[in-house]
Amino acid sequence: MQPKIMLVDDDSTLLKFLAEFLSEQSFQVVTAGNGQEALRLAYHEQPSLAVLDVMMPGMDGWELCSRLHEMTDLPIILLTGKTSEADKLRGFRLGVDDYITKPFSFAELAARIQAVLNRVRLRNPAEVNIIPCGDLTIDLAKHEVRLAGKPLELTPTEYHLLEVLARSQGKAVAETDLTREVWGSLHSEETNAVRRYIWLLRQKIEKDPADPQMIVTVRGFGYRLDTGEANPEQEKL
Repeated sequence: MQPKIMLVDDDSTLLKFLAEFLSEQSFQVVTAGNGQEALRLAYHEQPSLAVLDVMMPGMDGWELCSRLHEMTDLPIILLTGKTSEADKLRGFRLGVDDYITKPFSFAELAARIQAVLNRVRLRNPAEVNIIPCGDLTIDLAKHEVRLAGKPLELTPTEYHLLEVLARSQGKAVAETDLTREVWGSLHSEETNAVRRYIWLLRQKIEKDPADPQMIVTVRGFGYRLDTGEANPEQEKL
């Protein structure tokens, strides 16, 4: 499941372009133009992280941060035009996870968002057992896989193969390594089994198994589970 990011800023133009950029980076995005709207949105949407502008009319980012932390432990990144150390310390005392000074690059914000989400997962061991991959979610503790929120029926071998790919976090895994991990060292040369089960998995999780977008073939090497991050050196087949 893609992380859901709540953007709060009274600058509608900035919200529009930033939301488009983050959506292209495989985040779900919801937006609010003021603090009151953000509180309602946080309650109904349950975002993974909030990005708040400090200087907003009415309820500013400081107050909104305090109000949000009264109802949730939502990670927060503050956006501000102020650069003083006192302002940054004020933000961190309120429990802010990161602080970005305007102007900023969208790419930097996306990287900061991902870094905060990674830290939150490490703080919450239960979340480490959940591996999100686009519409696919793998719960290692429950040995459960969901596709678009619905339980997916997999055989033990299919699940084990998918788990090995998921634990590699978007990196390619050699066919021989997959065989050894799933079937053991005595079968390390029997890569036909990997190809057969990759085919079976694709029938269950791909929208178009003939044009796979999730389990990607890396020519002459093996396979990877596409996490949504661009990787131009690896070829989809």
